[in-house]
Amino acid sequence: MTSSLFTRRSLAALAAATALGAFAPVHAQQRVIHIVVPFGTGAVQDTVARAFNAELGAALNASAIVENRAGAGGTVGAAAVAKAPADGNTLLLAAASHNIAGFLYSKLSYDPLKDFVGVANIGNAGYALAVSSGLNVSNTADFIKEVKANPGKYNYASAGNGSATHLAMASFLAKAGLQMTHIPTKSTGEAVNEVLAGRVQAVISSSIGVMGFQADPRMKLLASTGQARSPFLPNLPTVAESGLPGYAFDSWIGLLAPAGTPKAEVERLNAATNKVLSDPAIQERFKRLGVEPRMQSAEEFQKLLRADWDAMGAVVKASGAKID
Repeated sequence: MTSSLFTRRSLAALAAATALGAFAPVHAQQRVIHIVVPFGTGAVQDTVARAFNAELGAALNASAIVENRAGAGGTVGAAAVAKAPADGNTLLLAAASHNIAGFLYSKLSYDPLKDFVGVANIGNAGYALAVSSGLNVSNTADFIKEVKANPGKYNYASAGNGSATHLAMASFLAKAGLQMTHIPTKSTGEAVNEVLAGRVQAVISSSIGVMGFQADPRMKLLASTGQARSPFLPNLPTVAESGLPGYAFDSWIGLLAPAGTPKAEVERLNAATNKVLSDPAIQERFKRLGVEPRMQSAEEFQKLLRADWDAMGAVVKASGAKID
């Protein structure tokens, strides 16, 4: 009797476990959000994406993974996202270079403004002018004087054709009436390394790219490029106040989704992102990266993108840069 009862109970338990097991794979499936970074490892967007992707995934009850799709000044990754399903599962971690590409490249397979919708503003990234210590200058005015006296002699590095680091320097040179040779690399980190090695004389890098080299004898930080001094490099004068009045350049960083993504999904992603950005620990993490966290509604961010579109068009026109 006891044996029979035990057998019946065992069979019932086995049946229940089997039934649960049949449904387990369904419950185990988790939404995967792909955050595409259109530049290589070490680029500003890559570092920022990896600083909050895990928390964003948790806020959305999903897994948010970072994918690097570098190439052609960020246009390879952007094109991939533009063509992705508009379901909120594929996002682009973009910056000023995204809008720049629309004016810099004569042929693109997508429209940087019309083929995307703004999801969330992540923060603002400042930039700084840095030179090799082999260049005998101590401030922006000296740098301009030296380069002007030697047209075409010196090189500058960037994170690639069409990158923000490229256009920031190109517009600087145009405004100052200078000639330097452009040496594109694959990332901000590589561009900075070229200056550290002395193979290239200058770079306008994101603040994160040069903050750690303030005391390095191989490099001199001359100025920040924003309209006001950087909170991360407070002792560094701006380019405008130290040698080139009227010059300013910085960049937003944000998440974009393919155009046509449902408004409800955009709002959900925006709310989750802002929730993550409101965490003091995340804010501190961003500040260590030289990024000022920003929280905006999706509508506010979309307005910023439209205004930046016009501003970047003016920057490209002033620089004279063009890529076929």
